[in-house]
Amino acid sequence: MVKPSVAYTEITKVKGTGMTATEDVLAAEEPLEIRLEYGPAGQRIQKSISITMRTPGNDHELATGFLFSEGIISGKEEISNITHVNYGCQEGNGDNIIIVELAEDVVPDIQKLERHFYTTSSCGVCGKSSIGAIKTIFNRINSEDDLKVPASLLYSLPDKLRNEQDIFGDTGGLHASGIYGLDGNLIVLREDVGRHNALDKVLGYLLSSQLESIESQILLLSGRASFELIQKAAMAGIKIVAAVGAPSSLAVSLAKEFDITLIGFLRGERFNIYSAEKRIII
Repeated sequence: MVKPSVAYTEITKVKGTGMTATEDVLAAEEPLEIRLEYGPAGQRIQKSISITMRTPGNDHELATGFLFSEGIISGKEEISNITHVNYGCQEGNGDNIIIVELAEDVVPDIQKLERHFYTTSSCGVCGKSSIGAIKTIFNRINSEDDLKVPASLLYSLPDKLRNEQDIFGDTGGLHASGIYGLDGNLIVLREDVGRHNALDKVLGYLLSSQLESIESQILLLSGRASFELIQKAAMAGIKIVAAVGAPSSLAVSLAKEFDITLIGFLRGERFNIYSAEKRIII
């Protein structure tokens, strides 16, 4: 059973001196536990590797994208099966546990999951050591390209993203990540209560279809550009990241380190370029 991505609740709406009882639509939020199963036949090991709060939907993509952006897998072919746990669970809670089975010949480096960069900007991590940790698993550093994008194309993207955000239109409570081609057409968009989950869902989708051409595509973020989002973009080889909101200082440092064009405050016909302006045509 696919869980709904929205929920409904009774509220009291206040306007001026009046009060009205009505129903409101909320973005659904539930925990997802990702378990990894690996090892030779007869000696399989199952390990819980992550618990994240997410909007139900596209869980297979989320798990795949998470493992890829964390450097645990290098391609979808290393996954033999992905399943939700539904047995022995009450009220469908098994839908909040997903098992990713790796092929028998794949030996994951579980220690990569213990890298010290997290979703919060208040973790107190040293930027230099965090960027260094990415270098140990990143294989697309500073590859040469002649990618050029006109500013006029970038101006058009935020409205396109908003128009495609189905759940946001109902709830106003979700982040989105979208991949656009150089013609401005949308390739894939995913929404989630967690901005990092939305991007992992996008990467999970691309891993099975468009990843080889991602270096000539544009990633658009509906909110701010945090360190972890730029890290995930770097892992996928994305060259241009545009955000409607502001980037963090560590996100800018990482973008400069890996030659990613980072754009912030993309609103109307204006934006700031924080790194690699060579790819933008005015």
